[in-house]
Amino acid sequence: MFDPAPAHSRGLFVTATDTEVGKTFVAGAILAALTARGENAAPFKPVVTGIDEPVPDHPADHELLAAAAGAADPERVTPYRFGPAVSPHLAAEEHGTPIDPGVLVVAARNAGAQADALIVEGVGGLLVPLRDTYLVRDFAVMLGLPLVIAARPGLGTINHTLLTIEAARSVGLQVCAVVMTPWPEHPTAMQRSNLETIEHLGEVEVATLGRAEHTTPAALARVGQALPLDRWLA
Repeated sequence: MFDPAPAHSRGLFVTATDTEVGKTFVAGAILAALTARGENAAPFKPVVTGIDEPVPDHPADHELLAAAAGAADPERVTPYRFGPAVSPHLAAEEHGTPIDPGVLVVAARNAGAQADALIVEGVGGLLVPLRDTYLVRDFAVMLGLPLVIAARPGLGTINHTLLTIEAARSVGLQVCAVVMTPWPEHPTAMQRSNLETIEHLGEVEVATLGRAEHTTPAALARVGQALPLDRWLA
């Protein structure tokens, strides 16, 4: 059994409606914005997959998070790193290294121990399995941090986002905000309607995050400074 106390008294758990919807970008923007204003923000991600299949001009998730927070060693951001770009439970199975929930919780708490804020990025969505029946959602519950949900602004996002909110609240997780990204400079009527509908039906704050010209810490900080981080971290 694990101590149910939060991993850190001040922090956020960044999840998403799906994979490849901007979750790492949101987490990186939050980290960079906090770091730029002088806070010691600690990054953590339980598992990274796909490191053997790099995307040109796009750092791996743990590398981006480390850079955004000014951390010297990206390997300290995540305890489990796997080569194939597959679900974490499959990557761990193929590697012969089962993901240990206890290791994840201890590593997250250690990461945030000396920090002003702990920013955790999940893997895919909340119902992604990390092993057997242990989901990303279970890990979030063990940490006890409020959620920020990254979501697309386009068609289909209402259903995906409301399902994610429901999956979180059904186990007692606090959803403090949804972030729609990349939010265009001139949103369409549909995109504006999607935001308003999620805000109304989900009874949640919906913020927007524009596209950064680069994934450098400075560029991430510029867009991240538009987010109401003080309110979310209060």
